[in-house]
Amino acid sequence: MIMERRNFISILGVAAVAAPVLGSPFAVTGSEGRAFTGHVFPELPYGYDALEPYIDAKTMELHYSKHHKGYFEKFVAAVKDTDASSKPMEEIFAKITDYSSAVRNNGGGYYNHQLFWENMSPEKTTISQKLEKAITQSFNSLDKFKEVFGTAAKTHFGSGWAWLVAGSDGKLFVTTTANQDNPLMSDVPKQGRPLLALDVWEHAYYLKYQNRRPEYVDQFWNIVNWKEVSRRFDNV
Repeated sequence: MIMERRNFISILGVAAVAAPVLGSPFAVTGSEGRAFTGHVFPELPYGYDALEPYIDAKTMELHYSKHHKGYFEKFVAAVKDTDASSKPMEEIFAKITDYSSAVRNNGGGYYNHQLFWENMSPEKTTISQKLEKAITQSFNSLDKFKEVFGTAAKTHFGSGWAWLVAGSDGKLFVTTTANQDNPLMSDVPKQGRPLLALDVWEHAYYLKYQNRRPEYVDQFWNIVNWKEVSRRFDNV
């Protein structure tokens, strides 16, 4: 069954607002012309079954309504009555060592999943020429990039994420992070702007793929939202 669209939930208790494009709940003032309006729990941009057969409906339901929402609620509790409650996520990550592990872990889980949902789509999309050119410059070809990214995701030990990232020098690179860390955090080994995120925690794939993470990673390319990934690159 296609799930009903969910309203945004604000930690400040304000009225629900129309669904923004990716990043607007997290954007620094002035980023893409939008101002930070508070931490909100985003609606899923498609139905639970929309990514079948690559990601099953039950996994999507549990992943979104239990795991992601759980991170959001714990993050809200961790930042209550602190300066982080009024700061965009990017500002928090830029000084992440100033905050508790609860803010780090749950803030990362809250933010990372938003990126993940938005960089998948039930519709076939096309990569922009600009992004494909940048990928080719960094990895020799789009297929070689997929190989490098896939290997990183398949071989990452334990729970975490695989990323395509734009560095401060404008060059693209692939990296992984443990747990709910991401490349925006000030103390991770390789920092930059996330363009593509893949969740390799077991809860993201175990119901369908069991221990076959490589199969899950290979199927991911069927649902990548290249339009969204290209948009992120345009806004670096």
